[in-house]
Amino acid sequence: MSSLALTLLYLLAAVLGVVACRSLRMPPMLGYLIAGVLIGPNALALARNSESVRHLGEFGVVFLMFAIGLEFSLPKLRAMRAQVFGLGLLQVALTMAVGFGGTLLLAQWLGGVWDVGWQTALALAGVLAMSSTAIVVKLMSERAEIESEHGRNVMGILLFQDLAVVPLLVMVPALGSSPELLLGALGLALLKATVLVTVLLTGGQGVMRWWLTLVARRKSDELFMLNLLLITLGLAWLTDLAGLSLALGAFIAGVLVSETEYRHQVGTDIRPFHDVLLGLFFITIGMMLDWHILLEQWWLVIGLLVVPLLLKLLIILVLARLTGASTGVALRTGLYLAQAGEFGFVLLSLTLQNGLLRPALMNPILAAMVLSMVATPFLILYSNRIVMRLVASDWLLQSLQMTQIARKTIDTSGHVIICGYGRCGQNLARMLERESIPYLALDLDPDRVRQAAAAGDKVVYGDATRLQALMAAGLVRASAVAVTYLELPAALKVLANARAHAPHVPVVVRTQDDLHLERLREAGATEVVPEAIEGSLMLASHALALVGVPMRRVIRSVQDQRDARYQLLRGYFHGADDDTAAEREQARLVTLTLPAGAATLGQALGQLGLPEMGVSVVNLRDGLGHALTANDASVLAEGDTLVLSGAPPALALAEERLLRG
Repeated sequence: MSSLALTLLYLLAAVLGVVACRSLRMPPMLGYLIAGVLIGPNALALARNSESVRHLGEFGVVFLMFAIGLEFSLPKLRAMRAQVFGLGLLQVALTMAVGFGGTLLLAQWLGGVWDVGWQTALALAGVLAMSSTAIVVKLMSERAEIESEHGRNVMGILLFQDLAVVPLLVMVPALGSSPELLLGALGLALLKATVLVTVLLTGGQGVMRWWLTLVARRKSDELFMLNLLLITLGLAWLTDLAGLSLALGAFIAGVLVSETEYRHQVGTDIRPFHDVLLGLFFITIGMMLDWHILLEQWWLVIGLLVVPLLLKLLIILVLARLTGASTGVALRTGLYLAQAGEFGFVLLSLTLQNGLLRPALMNPILAAMVLSMVATPFLILYSNRIVMRLVASDWLLQSLQMTQIARKTIDTSGHVIICGYGRCGQNLARMLERESIPYLALDLDPDRVRQAAAAGDKVVYGDATRLQALMAAGLVRASAVAVTYLELPAALKVLANARAHAPHVPVVVRTQDDLHLERLREAGATEVVPEAIEGSLMLASHALALVGVPMRRVIRSVQDQRDARYQLLRGYFHGADDDTAAEREQARLVTLTLPAGAATLGQALGQLGLPEMGVSVVNLRDGLGHALTANDASVLAEGDTLVLSGAPPALALAEERLLRG
């Protein structure tokens, strides 16, 4: 097969595999692995695992390690030091120790089927300690659990695993040396790595900043991209020249760039190379899988799947309990991290390349790792049911937490529920206090909750995406809900719960931009406030004022823009303190719910002639709180709620027509 035909085959397999996994809501990584299995020499035999493709796969690992180094942040590690260097360190160390001992015991029991030495056992222990950062973080983000207690534990362990890969990448090639030279090889590799890392990290940061600034001043995207490739591959080549792994040099390059102001731009530029080449790496891994051996040794594959899963689950459960987590949180942490990880594939491939593992053993181990990653989405999906069934105290703790929330609002109604108590939530709370409007904030950062509550703020620890927390916060008695964080999945969960159980309560959602505006409105958001639009309006108002436009005209222009974008700002709802002569003539908003006997039921909005009266329909919702499209063809039904905008006399006429015809 020609190089072009081989390349097209790989691309076709990758595209079909990823499309299939996306359709099943599975991680793309599994699509690459399955595609590799199907086109490999042991299945359809459409392609051979050629050297050129294997080298492309190695470049994928290089860019993966560069991306990990780019995310390496001392402030981030410092903020999560208890989880990273406490729970994470213990997990990797204990899992490797148990895995090392268990592998050697298995070699004694199974004899020729599992004939491994202590070097192989140590390398496989490193493979066992890894979990899948890509799958777990994606699923936790979709479930809005990253800031939860178990989410912080999971992130801490994953961060330390990423760091632990660096010494393992040094150790595994050294383990492939002959027994008499092994100790010297390990010592020499460690010395080389220490010297190289020290030199690069002490003197390299200043040089990297100077060089990237020099390149950036040329204002050429092409030059900047070429420079990134040169730095990444150049340092990878340097560590390879020193007898270490390519991935170690790429990791150091990422760490050096992470200390500069260009880290975010670099992350964006390097992402396409990282994703595509890493996909090729997983295809080459899948091509190694021989299904014939799997059929012959199915019992070994099942054992290598079940035993490591239960072993890691038990280790993480015990360690999390010892570090102060409740049994429910500890069990969730274990369920999320029991699977194999992408770095496990990297280390396993390195183990095979250095002659530490026979191909006959490679296939059962590889199959078990793939199956564990396939099982991960289901373990996470059903984690709450598993915890509730196995840990009775978790239900009690959740009930106590809901009781604490309910105690704050038991005598309160007409309050605002603030979901998230970051900077935006705190600003909102202060404005509500000035207007003497009660509120209750829910937040998942225990330190923030403790400090804010001590200062007298009405904030409690609780997950606003959970229905129980919202109901305990008095959702049905609230006057409004404000979602202040930017995570789309979390906002959609809040909207779904509010729409299902309190459709009469308006929900205001904050977003980064207007990309998901319509999706949020369809989900039930009364109004969506994009930060980018508000920032651009303020920027425009300052610029107009600075160039001499009268302030009154600036304010009017900005207000016109807001009126065009935000339906609820086309007027205002009338209150008792608005009864001045001037304000009686201004446009305002009124809400009208159609009762059973309304004369206009079954009629279309276009038949009522509201625009001729000077009245516009700002918002329309059905009896369940679902947002409806307000146009001339919209047919009115019992329980529909209309938000009308207009001058008071026109609104009075419109109300009369809607109710009595």
